[in-house]
Amino acid sequence: MPDKAEKFPEYAAPTKLTYAEGMPPEIHLRRCKFLYERGKRTREKVFDQSVITLGAMDDNDLRLNHETVSRHHCRVVQEPNGYLLVDLGSTNGTFVNRVRIREAYLKPGCTVHLGSVELKFHFADEKIPIVPSRKNSLGPLVGRSRKMRELYNIIEKIAPTGTTVVIEGETGTGKEVVAQAIHQLSDRNSGPMMVFDCGAVPENLIESELFGHEKGSFTGAIMTRQGLFEMAHGGSLLLDELGELSIDLQPKLLRALELREIRRVGSSRSIKVDVRLIAATNRNLEEEVQAGRFRQDLFYRLSVVRITLPPLRERPEDIPLLVEHLLKNHPTNQRPDGSQHIHDIAPAALDLLTPYHWPGNVRELVNVIERAVSFAESDVIRPEDLPETIHLGGHNPGVSAAVSPNVAFKDAKERWISSFERDYILTLLKKNGGNISHAAKEAEIDRKYFRKLMKKYGIEAADVAAMAETD
Repeated sequence: MPDKAEKFPEYAAPTKLTYAEGMPPEIHLRRCKFLYERGKRTREKVFDQSVITLGAMDDNDLRLNHETVSRHHCRVVQEPNGYLLVDLGSTNGTFVNRVRIREAYLKPGCTVHLGSVELKFHFADEKIPIVPSRKNSLGPLVGRSRKMRELYNIIEKIAPTGTTVVIEGETGTGKEVVAQAIHQLSDRNSGPMMVFDCGAVPENLIESELFGHEKGSFTGAIMTRQGLFEMAHGGSLLLDELGELSIDLQPKLLRALELREIRRVGSSRSIKVDVRLIAATNRNLEEEVQAGRFRQDLFYRLSVVRITLPPLRERPEDIPLLVEHLLKNHPTNQRPDGSQHIHDIAPAALDLLTPYHWPGNVRELVNVIERAVSFAESDVIRPEDLPETIHLGGHNPGVSAAVSPNVAFKDAKERWISSFERDYILTLLKKNGGNISHAAKEAEIDRKYFRKLMKKYGIEAADVAAMAETD
């Protein structure tokens, strides 16, 4: 069935990746442009972000320095079915085809007046075929498989734009690494790259972490504090595990996206922010919307470009390259003088890694290599340095139950992830002698969340410390 954009040309299709049988994938970049006179010349300004502000002040995306244009005159919002023009209470009004409006959808070729300033609105969409890159890496990303090389091409196309990106994929597939690559290849790479894990911070502190707070706004707020949106000004902000964000906080995130301004907790003053938002999730946000756990309007505002990362089991040809990269670059394999503890991996050990199912994806591979580096008695990783689960091909009781044909895919996936999480927590605690703070710091997750995982799997720090002493 054709979508609205195909049936009605006045509607614009959203930016998206499309796949057709027998055809290479392509990315549809959704853009619009305004034509206007400045002096005796016609100027053109193309936009790809989801919200565009127009007005006389310098902080607008399109600055129109004219006495009839208000400081913040109007904004254009990229809706799922088109571009919505919204007047912001301007003094001299906003007009579409000479009809004054409060808000209206824009059609290609329509005339927009801000006071006495005239602009022409047009779509500037672009369809770009996705051809696999010839590279084996892109920034911090490593892999030579076709899926990864297609991903490199996509990132190179969208990174220079201002579009909001949602990165989807299983736990451990490298969503944060993709976000780093997008930031590094963008025009914002000289600005900060901030990361916030929505699932690792207590719910009552998330608003303060994101938007900041004023002194005395709540118990314990002994001083004014900036939030991550302010700290990321001029750069990028990654909201990891976005699906964990409570429904009560989602309207405030939507406001920040639409108005590009935030209010600190306990303040009535709005603060303008210039931030590119990147979101990551291992949940299916469309299913979350249908279940009423995620706002539909926020989902549409975020889903300008959606990227799905392949799990490691779907790209086993990347494992040798990933292992080589980890041995060269991972801190646990570096001596103080910069040389490597371990220089190579034996072919027999690599043969064990390749067919393994990798429920924890690249994150699990990192953990396995880190453990092997610690256990190796020579400068080469050998089969005996790898954990038992790798030797068994993942066929422990928990895994056998997961791959049973009587188990639904969703349940099987959860069992795989649970198996990985439990082993990961145990290994880190054992390595750190049962010290939860040190283990959480090494895992780069909040201590309270680390404790939550320990409780989930019935792990006691004292028992692990005792195990470490006997080894």
